[in-house]
Amino acid sequence: MQKMLTGLLAGAFSLAAATAMAEGDDHVTLQLKWVTQAQFAGYYVAADKGFYEEEELVVDIKPGGPDIAPPQVIAGGGADVIIDWMPSALASREKGVPLVNIAQPFKSSGMMLTCRKETGIKSPADFKDKTLGVWFFGNEYPFLSWMAQLGIKTDGSAGGVTVLKQGFNVDPLLQKQADCVSTMTYNEYWQVIDAGIPADELVVFKYQDQGVATLEDGLYVLEKNLKDPAFVSKMARFVKASMKGWKYAAEHPDEAADIVLENDASGAQTEMHQRRMMREISKLTAGSNGTLDPADYERTVNTLLKGGSSPVITKRPEDAWTHMITNKALK
Repeated sequence: MQKMLTGLLAGAFSLAAATAMAEGDDHVTLQLKWVTQAQFAGYYVAADKGFYEEEELVVDIKPGGPDIAPPQVIAGGGADVIIDWMPSALASREKGVPLVNIAQPFKSSGMMLTCRKETGIKSPADFKDKTLGVWFFGNEYPFLSWMAQLGIKTDGSAGGVTVLKQGFNVDPLLQKQADCVSTMTYNEYWQVIDAGIPADELVVFKYQDQGVATLEDGLYVLEKNLKDPAFVSKMARFVKASMKGWKYAAEHPDEAADIVLENDASGAQTEMHQRRMMREISKLTAGSNGTLDPADYERTVNTLLKGGSSPVITKRPEDAWTHMITNKALK
């Protein structure tokens, strides 16, 4: 029954989209960085509440996953705009995919290392000779920069750390294969708690508190498209409606979580987890109207440049962000 309902809803959306397109609305394809969850609530809320429709837009929200790299999707023409973390976006830019940040709904970083207290880890200095779980696929960049700044090697040598390539779960910590694992404040940390390890048996190190936070979940487009006035207009309306969605989500967290659940075709998400996630996400979007803060950008770039022998980026980027879109969106 659930699958049938999902199919009917998808069909209804497709019909609505086709009707809107016929009426002349602009189409936008948004590629998410990860699967459907409250991390992206602002966009689902904007669609559900008609905020995109008010801006004469039809937005196709494409969920991500472990095998989906947003920079590759947009480079291949599969999206107009993507959500990505700035380390990944800047690394992609240096490698030839000219991504430009047009808006930054997330003001703070939710990334952290979560460790078992029984390992004796009390400060980053105690990471030496420990095994740390790290996400890859572009998510490893902030970690590697942090270790470089601490002067800790990541090759498993004495006095360094052994890096365990972590799947997008917390199993290595639960099974004691790693002393610490990568977690987000709004997701994996709570998976540890729900698995039965209480907070007082954990030690967490937030990247934001360690001074190595890098910007997450920004909106990026290809640089060449910003030369097209029609595209600029479309993105300005998209950002305006999206930020309206984020504001509504923060003010109505339970409703926003429910909207996300309605759009989860996988059926994998739960009400408790999504409602909890929505409240944590609101802490990260707090203080942002969508405009990138140049100081946050500079902190991110400086962190990435301090990557030791393997920096994330080798030179300071140029033209990697613009206020063109948000200036129009906030008029």
